[in-house]
Amino acid sequence: MSSTIPINQSDPTAPTPQNTPLTHAPIAAGLSRPTVPDITEDNEEEELAAVEDIQQTMLGLVQGRLAGLVGRSSGYIESLPTEIKLNVEALKGVHVKQAELQNQYKRECLALEKKYAELHKPLYERRKEIITGASKPTPEEIEAGEKVSAKEDEEFTPPSKEGKEPSADGIPEFWLTALRNHIVLNEIITDRDAAALKHLVDVRIDYLPPTDPKPGFKLSFHFTPNEFFENEVLEKTYLYQEEVGYGGDFVYDRAIGTEIKWKEDKDLTKEFEIKKQRNKNTNRTRLVRKARPAESFFNFFAPPLPPSEEAVESGDLDEEELEEIDEKLELDYQIGEDIKEKIIPHAVDWFTGKALEFEDLDEDEDDFEDLDDEDDEDAFDEEV
Repeated sequence: MSSTIPINQSDPTAPTPQNTPLTHAPIAAGLSRPTVPDITEDNEEEELAAVEDIQQTMLGLVQGRLAGLVGRSSGYIESLPTEIKLNVEALKGVHVKQAELQNQYKRECLALEKKYAELHKPLYERRKEIITGASKPTPEEIEAGEKVSAKEDEEFTPPSKEGKEPSADGIPEFWLTALRNHIVLNEIITDRDAAALKHLVDVRIDYLPPTDPKPGFKLSFHFTPNEFFENEVLEKTYLYQEEVGYGGDFVYDRAIGTEIKWKEDKDLTKEFEIKKQRNKNTNRTRLVRKARPAESFFNFFAPPLPPSEEAVESGDLDEEELEEIDEKLELDYQIGEDIKEKIIPHAVDWFTGKALEFEDLDEDEDDFEDLDDEDDEDAFDEEV
């Protein structure tokens, strides 16, 4: 750095980032480190426990102090001379143009996605015909699929076709199976839901037209007539904010779902219970049927709503409630993105389960056990 820049010379501390405290951390500021007394065999366990308590106390003190300083200005930026501050403001002006370019880039990417989504539609329609049995697959389509299977699995053996033809029934429960192979969706699809999802024959995506005020996409779930609801199509629309976010991607705004027209006593998002009530005056009893919310995949079409700015600013919602709403919004958006980006374009791989090979599945610690030294060395050798 040039020595001609008039930075305050009275403070020998080097300039720090804006979100880093200028003051030293507690230990560096002169707090004495915990001393470890001599340990004898008689009181070894007590002394070790005392030392651990001291260390935990000091660690909590340091972490608490630093946590309170996160995001606070160090004072460095404020201390810069006006001439330097003008340069900083100029950089912000340049950054505005960068943000405008990123916004333009993302919108052009979205337009490209729309273009190829249209090109995919005839293939999705052909997929639907095979799944529903509306049309039988051609020998060329079967042969192309067998080549893929042979490439993926060296032990694959094509089924004998002698005297056999593709079933006119298509592939029963195709979409139910595909959805259930998705880890998160499997958690929210109940056995009651499965009876309705057996009637799901297609899932499509459509991007919102440029005339809409906000960019976004719509998921459409097509059903055959069933005993649960009147709708032939259930839709879920995801809206983005008009401008891209700080990270350069579209930011989720909100979602809108179809109102499901449930047939009598078939609402899968509710559970009904019969309660007996007694009149205090006449002593007569009656049976009352009450409904309560139930876990169901079909709650997906009644998405959570973001809290209003007024509710947040007024403090009507406490921190826990805001976190809970945020978690629900994040999960809802992630499910929508997974259906859009993974399940719809790769439906056959989700049906067969192959798609799971490309998922980052978290391994449970309970699935592992400690090895003795010899086994540990053998495992290490194998990894190397």
